[in-house]
Amino acid sequence: MIIGGGAAGLMCALTAGRRGKRVRVIEHANRVGKKILMSGGGRCNFTNTGTSPTNFLSANPHFCKSALARYTPADFIDMVDSHRIAWHEKELGQLFCDVSSKQIVGMLLEECAQAGVRIDVGCKVDAVHRVGGGFRIETGPGEIECPALVVATGGLSIPSMGATGFGYDLARQFGHDVLPVRAGLVPLTLSGKHHERLQDLSGVALPVESRCNGASFRADLLITHRGLSGPAVLQISSYWQPGDDLRLDLLPDSEAFEFLRSQQRERPAAELRTVLGEVLPRRFAQRLCEVWFGNKPMKQWRETELREIADQLKAWPVVASGTEGYRTAEVTLGGVDTTQLSSSTMQSKQVDGLYFIGEVVDVTGHLGGYNFQWAWASGHAAGMAL
Repeated sequence: MIIGGGAAGLMCALTAGRRGKRVRVIEHANRVGKKILMSGGGRCNFTNTGTSPTNFLSANPHFCKSALARYTPADFIDMVDSHRIAWHEKELGQLFCDVSSKQIVGMLLEECAQAGVRIDVGCKVDAVHRVGGGFRIETGPGEIECPALVVATGGLSIPSMGATGFGYDLARQFGHDVLPVRAGLVPLTLSGKHHERLQDLSGVALPVESRCNGASFRADLLITHRGLSGPAVLQISSYWQPGDDLRLDLLPDSEAFEFLRSQQRERPAAELRTVLGEVLPRRFAQRLCEVWFGNKPMKQWRETELREIADQLKAWPVVASGTEGYRTAEVTLGGVDTTQLSSSTMQSKQVDGLYFIGEVVDVTGHLGGYNFQWAWASGHAAGMAL
């Protein structure tokens, strides 16, 4: 019995079904794979060829190693290729469907059908009880008994897609600890003067390097009407919490001070906002000069002033007030404590026959297909053990 028809649940189901197990998936939404369908702009960033344990956050960073090693991106690509689904690679090993994410859901459903897996949608679980060596699940249509139960209910991100905290409640019911959860891979919000200074620049984007708590990411920044987004911010959001020091390198490909000094020598009459407007979006460069740097011809800046400006360009402070929360978060950080699970099978160390896989577990990937690879790998690990 698998509760949850998302990426991890379906992978677990087809894996166990192929091994001759009788498998039933129950999904409370009206269809399976909703997050798969909406991912990657409708094209599903289904894995990342560069996946390694370093791409994941967890209180127990070694936990993900076993599952990831035994089911790799190449393994999933083989299944995609066997279904003749065309795909392409974007930057940094990110793989997307050429046509539609519906193809990935269709592939998983076809594999489940071939393996004899039963899938019930619109089926809400009301209660779960331990009965003898197995479980009794109370659902709207009736009671179901099973010797093994897999919890693949996901996290709290994107509640409009049906996300709930049911999996965490179930874990606690059976004596598991649940580490604090929060939104991850999520836009940051600004307030007060920080918001006022940037809100009319909504839509402006630029390449940056975001840095916080020892982590750094080179990617694009996007200014929004609520704050900051784009891959650079989504990535660093998983490492940031209110009050933490967050910096952006606005010129990640150049030595800012040397650039300013060369411009001072070569274009002494040019104003700072003009010079910066040639290496940054013009409106953004103008706002930097209006609010932070000031503006005058390059020949009028002292060396110490240029060095201060360069330092700010290379470590521009962001004072975020919070995040947009689960409403737009791609993942949930935290979850079921992995110290109480087997890293090779995903089975509970406390309750025989109880498994936790996917996002409900305290393993969270970076942006770029890593969370899907964790879903495939953890689902496969449990499916091979059932």
